[in-house]
Amino acid sequence: MIQIGDIRIHLIDDAQIMGDAGGMFGLVPRALFKEYVMPDADNLIPSHHHCLLVEAEGKKIVVDAGYGDKLSEKQKGHLRFTPSRGRLLGALARLGVRPAEIDIVINTHLHNDHAGGNTAQMPDGTIVPVFPNAEYLVQRREYEDAMRPNERTRATYLPVNYQPLVESGQMRLLDGDTEILPGVFGIVTPGHTPGHMSVRFERGGQHAAFVCDMASYAIHFERLGWMTAFDVEPLITLETKRAWQAWALETDALLIFPHDPVTPVGKLKRMDDGKLKVIKVEAEFV
Repeated sequence: MIQIGDIRIHLIDDAQIMGDAGGMFGLVPRALFKEYVMPDADNLIPSHHHCLLVEAEGKKIVVDAGYGDKLSEKQKGHLRFTPSRGRLLGALARLGVRPAEIDIVINTHLHNDHAGGNTAQMPDGTIVPVFPNAEYLVQRREYEDAMRPNERTRATYLPVNYQPLVESGQMRLLDGDTEILPGVFGIVTPGHTPGHMSVRFERGGQHAAFVCDMASYAIHFERLGWMTAFDVEPLITLETKRAWQAWALETDALLIFPHDPVTPVGKLKRMDDGKLKVIKVEAEFV
């Protein structure tokens, strides 16, 4: 558990998949990225799926909902899907939190691995919210792009994860940077998608951020030119990271990364040689 002033942040690992290294590292040569994470014989590397439970101002907030339970066995096999201990809901249960007690769900973006757990499918095919009493939040631009996918994005933008929530009024669309609760901010961090959002925490002079897919791995935050092949606007990702690097150095912020199997939490430091490096901070997952 991470404490930022009186804001409590619980780290949850929903699942692991194995993905092609070219997806996570794009144009970065294997000779360079293998020093960080070594691909297996099939050129696959692990990708974890981190979610948060945040307790602030008497509210319980889930940040990103993981894959959920709507994947078919074929999809799980393709992903080499390995569930964590009890998944997101199991972790919440270990914290003594029922889905009905969640007040807010923040979707950083609407890709299936981050928003699939928003909804569940009942045996009769009915789609229901996993968190029945929560207000779901996402950027309006992200929702608009998700509702108009193209050949590149339609495999990960699945309306069943969000359209019913918007139609029912349970999902609120944000128009830019928003203070969700005192000290909890949704900040637009474009590049991975134009409407991608990171979550920033500030309290008592302490700072943290769930950067999400602005930097899927810590090494992506450390090195401006390293980014995933999934970023739809990679040069914008680069400039977004440049600004956030400056913020992280200025505030000594704790950084939480969404998919990193090596350094899920760290701080950006300038080393004696002038280079930037994310230093791992040990943090316990639920």
